[in-house]
Amino acid sequence: MKIRVDRDLCEANAVCTGIAPDLFEVDEDDVLHVLDASPPEAMRPQVERAVARCPRAALSIED
Repeated sequence: MKIRVDRDLCEANAVCTGIAPDLFEVDEDDVLHVLDASPPEAMRPQVERAVARCPRAALSIED
């Protein structure tokens, strides 16, 4: 599994950071960073929730 961020869509709303703080971080410049782009499979439920709740649909999962 690999997490993808569409930088053209992402507004760094930080919804994903609330769901998976070990995987996502928004810096002081309001830029989203994926802390682990290839997380373990055990984290899939968190990643799927973050993808589903992204208000701009900027996140996706590539298998």
